[in-house]
Amino acid sequence: MTCYDRRDLGLLLLRLGTGGVLMAHGAQKLFGWFGGHGLEGTGQFMESVGYAPGKASATAAGLAEAGGGALLALGLATPAAGFAAAGAMAGASAVHVPNGFFAQSGGYEYAASLGLTAAGLAVTGPGRLSLDHAMGHTVNRNWMVPAALGMTAAATAVVVGLRTKRLRRREEGEQEALFEE
Repeated sequence: MTCYDRRDLGLLLLRLGTGGVLMAHGAQKLFGWFGGHGLEGTGQFMESVGYAPGKASATAAGLAEAGGGALLALGLATPAAGFAAAGAMAGASAVHVPNGFFAQSGGYEYAASLGLTAAGLAVTGPGRLSLDHAMGHTVNRNWMVPAALGMTAAATAVVVGLRTKRLRRREEGEQEALFEE
């Protein structure tokens, strides 16, 4: 086995593992599978952590995870798939940042790891053992990497920024009065 063959096999394993985990998380949100809460329950949770409207946020996150994960696993439209999943994981990381880094304390470690792996695959490409390769890379062109990164970064910044603004307003509304009337 040559080094190039090993690289393709390694990329396949990363894509299958990361894509499979992302698909499962998306299916929890969208369909309530694997112990998930479906769109209703996930929507309520999303609303409680500042992503509004909750059901639309749950749908967007579920589609980015399940769809991005499926496409990553297949090695199809890899730049868009990887950055869509990375954007969803950036949103998840924002929820967990107050708990610190480590997942055992509710931190952002796990979401950040999935997002960075998905982004790394988006940049690196899927390798030869992929649908992108089989299709002549028609949906995996070099220009698509910065385009997908830019669109995802902009959308993620807006969504997380609006969440932060909502949470600040919520905190300000819950503060006690400084002086009694």
